[in-house]
Amino acid sequence: MTFTDYIFQYAKDSEGIAVIDKEEITYKSIYLKVLNTAYMLKSSKNNGPVLLMSENSIFFIICYFSVIKSGRICIPINPSISLEDIEYIINELSITDIFIQYKLLNKIKEINKNLINVYTEKDIEYISYESNIKDDLNEEDQPNIDGEDTAVILFTSGSTAKPKGVMLSHNNLIYNTNSIVQYLNLTSKDRVEVVLPFYYCYGTSLLHTHFRVCGSLVINNKFMFPQTVIDDINKYKCTGFAGVPSTFQILLKMTNIKEGEFPSLRYITQAGGRLPNIFIKELMNMLKEVDIYIMYGQTEATARLSYLPPDLLEHKLGSIGKGIPGTELKVINDYGQEVKPGEIGHIVARGKNIMKGYFNDKEETNKVLKNGCLYTGDLGIVDEDGYIYIIAREKNIIKSGGNRISPKEIEDVILEIEDVLECVVIGVEDDTLGEAVKAVVVCKGSITVTDIQTYCKDKLPRYKVPKYIKFISSLPKNSSGKILFNKL
Repeated sequence: MTFTDYIFQYAKDSEGIAVIDKEEITYKSIYLKVLNTAYMLKSSKNNGPVLLMSENSIFFIICYFSVIKSGRICIPINPSISLEDIEYIINELSITDIFIQYKLLNKIKEINKNLINVYTEKDIEYISYESNIKDDLNEEDQPNIDGEDTAVILFTSGSTAKPKGVMLSHNNLIYNTNSIVQYLNLTSKDRVEVVLPFYYCYGTSLLHTHFRVCGSLVINNKFMFPQTVIDDINKYKCTGFAGVPSTFQILLKMTNIKEGEFPSLRYITQAGGRLPNIFIKELMNMLKEVDIYIMYGQTEATARLSYLPPDLLEHKLGSIGKGIPGTELKVINDYGQEVKPGEIGHIVARGKNIMKGYFNDKEETNKVLKNGCLYTGDLGIVDEDGYIYIIAREKNIIKSGGNRISPKEIEDVILEIEDVLECVVIGVEDDTLGEAVKAVVVCKGSITVTDIQTYCKDKLPRYKVPKYIKFISSLPKNSSGKILFNKL
């Protein structure tokens, strides 16, 4: 069984609404196009990976599940990726087929297409419907795949100059989807508004989980107009919404969300980085009847690693919770032993959602997959009840004058200042201290460097007070809303 078979197990014949993207599209109509396209791919002479370049759309969904259904590997990539990285991926994986939105064709105009088949929305519509495709592919057309075969490769920027390809198996995807459905209590009645891109593992997980339970998705590609996000929740009676920290910070600062009422909303989820406690509290005060799930994950873990149950949000504020169902998440010291409460250690994970490795990169794989565990690269502590709190990315810990400083604590204090919209704290080279604390701040009004330093001196030890403060109009972010630290 491919991951696509698992996803459409209960939905392939359903006339229920699967997606709202300007129009309503049913599961049955999507699945028929998935079958047709998968048949075309299976019938071709090529059997290598297939590149997919598209913004969130019906086109993306059809192509994504078609490639997986055909037994080939799907490579969804960011439409804003550089030509250099596109060529690198095409060459590394010997790509012979590309699905790309028509409006993005210029992105690959400089690529030699003599050996590459390029398909757009028009081609998907014109693929002939074979009479022998009834409810599924014939037995001889079914791909011969094992659950441990790679289904998807998601490229993520890493410590090297080249992007790293995270290899996820059919079983990885099935396992993680099952776990998320379980703890979010998703059903066919759930409808999620999607602003996160599908090529990003958090966005893809929304597609996976809601299709699995025959729920529905509302696609919103207009986050540059954030008020539309708020309006669509009520317009389409969404029960769920998901975002990264910047998503919620923007909604809290730039929309009327605080004055709004959301009678249909059952839950919201947040992952993709740490949302400062001050914003979590705002959401709690605003959405008293809504379940708020704070979550933690990585592409290398197929999406999700942990969650904090909503009823513990106030009591365990700042925690990422514990491992999702069936996944072990723990904090260990340099000797592989679990730390005592309050001790800092490495956050590691074990479970069937952990990637197979990085494509064609054994060296990088061996750095993160050790002793049967995924080393996340995050440092954390546990409390007396076993709940985990992230201190910082290991590489982001600031070593200043012999002190190890977590940026998180300083960021939380600066964000308490009313006119501060966003803040990131980093370490910069310093001849005296080795590293000095620098705060990069987005604010409104006439706040000054002295204002921030004075406030921090009242709240923090002297060695944690930022030595440098820089004001900028906006923090550099990627298309998923994650902060680009290398730009700072």
